[in-house]
Amino acid sequence: FDLRPAAIIRDLDLLRPIYAQTAAYGHFGRELPDFTWERTDRVDALRAAAGL
Repeated sequence: FDLRPAAIIRDLDLLRPIYAQTAAYGHFGRELPDFTWERTDRVDALRAAAGL
C-alpha cells in the first residue's frame, strides 16, 4: 500500500466535498458509499501481508 499522503487522498477520493455528512452523527460505523475510508476491500491483501 502506498501510504504517502497524496496516495491516501487519491485512493480514498478525499478531495470530494462530502465532509458535511460527517458533521452530524459522526462517521464511524456508517456504511454510506461516500465514506470511502470505511471500505474493507483490502482486507485480504492486509491479512496476506501479515501472514494471517
